Amino acid sequence: MKLNQSYFFSRSLLTLFLTVCLFPLGMQAQQDTFRFAQLTDIHLNPNNPNPTEDLLRSIAQINATDSIDFVLVTGDLTEEGDRTTMEKVKSCLDLLKTRYYVILGNHETKWSDSGCTAFGEIFGGERFEFEHKGILFLGFNSGPLMRMAYGHVVPQDIRWMTEEMDKAGRDKPVILVTHYPLMEGDVDNWYEVTDAVRPYNIRLFIGGHYHANRNLRYDGIPGILMRSNLRDKEGKPGYGIYEVSKDSIKVYTQRIGEPAKEWAAFSLVEPYYNRNGKADKYPDFSVNKDYPQVKEQWMVQTGVGIYCSPCVEKDKVFVGDDMGILTAYALKNGRKLWSFASGKRIVGTPAASEGIVVFGSADRRIYGLNTKDGSLLWTAEAAEPVLGAVTIDQGTAYIGASDGTLRAIDIRTGRVVWAYTGVKGYIETKPLVTEDKVIFGAWDNTLYALNKADGKECWRWTGGLTRMHFSPAAVWPVAAQGKVFITDPQRAMTAIDIQTGNTVWRTFQSMVRETIGLSEDGERVYSKTMNDSIVCYATRGDVPKEIWASDVGFGYEHAPSMQVEKEGVVFGSTKEGLVFALEARSGKILWKHKIGNSLISTVVPLNGREVLFTATSGEVGLLRAKPAPTQR
Repeated sequence: MKLNQSYFFSRSLLTLFLTVCLFPLGMQAQQDTFRFAQLTDIHLNPNNPNPTEDLLRSIAQINATDSIDFVLVTGDLTEEGDRTTMEKVKSCLDLLKTRYYVILGNHETKWSDSGCTAFGEIFGGERFEFEHKGILFLGFNSGPLMRMAYGHVVPQDIRWMTEEMDKAGRDKPVILVTHYPLMEGDVDNWYEVTDAVRPYNIRLFIGGHYHANRNLRYDGIPGILMRSNLRDKEGKPGYGIYEVSKDSIKVYTQRIGEPAKEWAAFSLVEPYYNRNGKADKYPDFSVNKDYPQVKEQWMVQTGVGIYCSPCVEKDKVFVGDDMGILTAYALKNGRKLWSFASGKRIVGTPAASEGIVVFGSADRRIYGLNTKDGSLLWTAEAAEPVLGAVTIDQGTAYIGASDGTLRAIDIRTGRVVWAYTGVKGYIETKPLVTEDKVIFGAWDNTLYALNKADGKECWRWTGGLTRMHFSPAAVWPVAAQGKVFITDPQRAMTAIDIQTGNTVWRTFQSMVRETIGLSEDGERVYSKTMNDSIVCYATRGDVPKEIWASDVGFGYEHAPSMQVEKEGVVFGSTKEGLVFALEARSGKILWKHKIGNSLISTVVPLNGREVLFTATSGEVGLLRAKPAPTQR
């Protein structure tokens, strides 16, 4: 009897001991397990109540779900990227009972009246960083900012990511959050991103964009794309749930009113890729060997994204960048001469004349600087960000802003000569200044013609366009033979009577989009098709007449980079880093040269052999082609 009492006493003591000792371990295991939700591709639209209803239903179900530690919101919050709709999205997301973290999608970066700055003002920044229960989360923009192109991760964001992971330690588990998948055909510099993050302990990329569940690999690194929050064919909104334990991540789709369905799982301890390896594939630069006569005379790696073209005056090149800095470089060798910091990013191309360089900034100002030393001469205020490119004509700068206003400004004093306020959309184009008119498009389906002297409206052209996305807003119009020529995202080229605003002709024959160029003699216009070719049309006549079409072989293309003729050579560029030169009268390919794999903005030829360029990936440079050998 004493033995049994002693046995049960010892066993009880052991049980108590194990309970006390192992209880913290049990608590630790519980703490290491957590869940979070993902909302993506919400597409709130003021003209359609369904996306708002879908979002609110998802938020209500997330709030009713136990143990959701936070929510990731991975882009395309809105349909058109406007401030009002983003504020509406935030008011909905603020109903969440838990924290949420937001990044931009391409619908916030392509059609943005604020130059994407409203997103940061509303949500507190364009990227996020936090650590949760031992895992580092980094979210960043992967969209094509303000220019129709592939997605792109700017150099400063790649640098930020690696710096944050270095601080945390290279073995810290990391989840990277984007909108686009990091793959060829989605993000133009996918390989730069995967090579940069590969040395770290990346466990997963999380994104959206495809509106469907996808279990992918980005150069070996696991990548999850989650379905859109929009209702599916069965009328059910949905979102993602991630369950993280000490050794795994399980991925679920959660439709409204249904049990969650697991469809992917990943180890948190097993390797998925070689941390010392490289990307599986890189862009092909072999075209440069085919045209060895073209050389990069100089090229500057700025380390910052660039969305505007360069401008030149005398011996200086001026470029604005994503950090809001305008920099002057020596035309001869690319040496940095000076820089001036505005308050926010510069999107529109600057212009320079009479020793003054003029540009707009998303900080709601237009600046005039001394080209010699970058000193500030004047500023002009706008009510909203200034995203328009600048045209200077006879001492007057013409520039549009997102406050629905095109301004004419005296470049010597900064005095606003006149302001036209009748625009219903925002302005990003470079205005065309003719003998007596200023002509420009905006994101309101409209092309405007104003009297150059006083800014009074002469006419408006809409061409029957009804969708904002079809606006003639990114193209830089040209004029010849009494007509204005434009292209638009509806894939048409149009000739418009410059006096009346009436359509002379409109053709869908060549499937062009948002690019136009004029020959130096005014006899021809050029445009880039959406597949491989540059086309040339006659400016004379009342019907469209194609003169030539040249297969340049650049593939699928939709970047709004204009064609420019200089000394009988047509220069152009693409969204994948290609600059090319064609014989103006025949379309014969003279040369091609690949700079990188990101969008090259409208190039600036100095003559028939030299051309300046800027790239989204941060390069500024000068190409020079050797003259062709004399034919005997």
